[in-house]
Amino acid sequence: MLVLSGIRKSYGHGLALDDVSVDLPDGQCLALLGPNGAGKTTLLRVVATLLRPTAGRIEIAGIDARREADRARPLIGMVGHGSRLYEDLTAMENLRFWAVMAGGDCRPARLHAALQQVELESAAADRVRTFSAGMKRRLALARILLGQPRLLLLDEPFTELDQRGRKWLGEFLLGFKSSGGAVIVATHSFGSGLAVSDRVAILQGGRLILDRPCGDLSWAELRRLYESLTEGQEALA
Repeated sequence: MLVLSGIRKSYGHGLALDDVSVDLPDGQCLALLGPNGAGKTTLLRVVATLLRPTAGRIEIAGIDARREADRARPLIGMVGHGSRLYEDLTAMENLRFWAVMAGGDCRPARLHAALQQVELESAAADRVRTFSAGMKRRLALARILLGQPRLLLLDEPFTELDQRGRKWLGEFLLGFKSSGGAVIVATHSFGSGLAVSDRVAILQGGRLILDRPCGDLSWAELRRLYESLTEGQEALA
């Protein structure tokens, strides 16, 4: 699904990403760990073609995303820190707005199907300002799912979610993987992200310093390794 080779991103004389390479097959989830400022969000934005790398190759489902970004973008869905939702609109109105803006299918049946995917069909007529943080996260996912992406990029997706919201998101991601989709979950803490991940990578100072299958390490071993590799720069949540 995703192949990154030698990705670099520089700002002036500084490097935000330095020779990052990743190979993520269909049906797998990569947990991208690292302290704040490690380059996780920058990497997600590069993969999403929102930020052009200084050097390196990005291939998504066989498409050279640097040369053919317009072909690659429909395959990608990214949910960042902001939900990009309009608080005074209903859930259905939000989806209709984004579908029209993207030039996609805005038929009511399609919009209801997207809400059903994230278990928000009963709140279709409710205004977003009344939603919990977990409901807003689900609606943001519904907006992304309108485009039927094959690669999900999630930046701190479990933040502010209660136990029920974390359980729902974990189950949703497992279902997305089982349908052949690939996922990158970027986080600076352990938590629920590892439960749905097949591999774990650690980004530090813009460099990928670890990339291994989750089954190779216990939670305690991974925690110790993270702390030693990042030199305890940030306490884990």
